[in-house]
Amino acid sequence: MNLPPSAASPPPRGDGFVLRPWRLDDLDSLVAHANDEQVSRGLADRFPYPYTREDGERFLSGGVIDMAEPVFAIEVDGRACGGIGAHPGKGERAHSAEFGYWLGRSLWGAGLMTRVVAAFAPWAMRELALYRLYATVFDHNPGSARVLQKNGFTEEGAQRCAVVKRGQLHDLRVFAKVRRSLNDAT
Repeated sequence: MNLPPSAASPPPRGDGFVLRPWRLDDLDSLVAHANDEQVSRGLADRFPYPYTREDGERFLSGGVIDMAEPVFAIEVDGRACGGIGAHPGKGERAHSAEFGYWLGRSLWGAGLMTRVVAAFAPWAMRELALYRLYATVFDHNPGSARVLQKNGFTEEGAQRCAVVKRGQLHDLRVFAKVRRSLNDAT
């Protein structure tokens, strides 16, 4: 399992999906869903387009992100069709984490990612002992902003002129869920 030592419970499940560690046999499904310009346009450049088998192999082997962090495949009908994960801070920021997610376009618009975030966010906050869980969203991605707002994340502002993606300058909208005590409900 790819949970950090502090995370004791398995990843959550929900209505129509399972969160689970990525497996090498996810390669074909990963490439099929990730090789989409519309999917990659709202993600960091480490998620390239076109997305090749080599990119998928590098990701699944841990060459793109640290698989020791909570990084999960979103499985629907037995196939990996997206991903979600958190990157905990270090030092004085150890009780804060940034998280991100993506989903294959064929599954957009049905509320799946809203349900995934609803399951993942409280799990991550509890298992990683977080006071703060946050995400940044490209200014051209209102769907992702709605997912966060529907899950109780507050928009804190924008990192202006923060990213150049495909030759275009973008702001990043910042959303966070916080709690003042580790005993507070998430």
